[in-house]
Amino acid sequence: MPLYRDAAIVLRTQKLGEADRIITLLTRGRGIVRAVGKGVRRTKSKFGARLEPGMVIDAQLYEGRSLDTVTQVDVLAPYGEQITRDYVAWTAMVAMLETAERLTEGQDTGSSQFTLLAGALASLAGREHDASLVLDAYLLRAVATAGWAPSFHDCARCGEPGPHRAFNLASGGCVCPACRTPGSVAPAPATFLLLGALMEGDWPVADASEPQHRREGSGLVTAFLQWHLERGVRSLRLVERA
Repeated sequence: MPLYRDAAIVLRTQKLGEADRIITLLTRGRGIVRAVGKGVRRTKSKFGARLEPGMVIDAQLYEGRSLDTVTQVDVLAPYGEQITRDYVAWTAMVAMLETAERLTEGQDTGSSQFTLLAGALASLAGREHDASLVLDAYLLRAVATAGWAPSFHDCARCGEPGPHRAFNLASGGCVCPACRTPGSVAPAPATFLLLGALMEGDWPVADASEPQHRREGSGLVTAFLQWHLERGVRSLRLVERA
């Protein structure tokens, strides 16, 4: 069986047998990889603690027919360990990891999604910004990387320069009066400003936003994500919002 090595982020783990785990990884070069970590649930395991969700690792694996096998692990960044000390940050991380798996499954976007997720985890671990803002910024950029970039200024249907007041999920974001269809909503202008700042990484604007606009923006982000995934991200129910 061929041996390979790749940087990866641990997305999820499942028990297998008495001492093993199935590890779901987002790798830099191969996208989603599922592998067996043999004996990692034993207290004397050499790298069991390194294969926890949120850890950024350098892994060596054997390629198998259905599941690969982890043979060596070096920690590149222990974000999971740092983030789990804060419940709010932990819920945001769990939602990010589930979203990354859903968006990357079967897609050729492993490298860009890996870089995006690693940066978001670093921000959570470093307490650089409010965890809810980091989560929404990640979700917006992850959806955009997957090919569904929302518009928060110009009309998503006809390109009419904005700003516009209406937002429509099926249209892909802001819509002008001529393109507005039933089911559109009219968020506050400050909410659009916040979402645009999160997309562009304008953190001074995002950090200065008001709680009501963060709540409204989070609702739009969640609805937009779930519209394109066609079903909900279960872990988003755990996330504590401002």
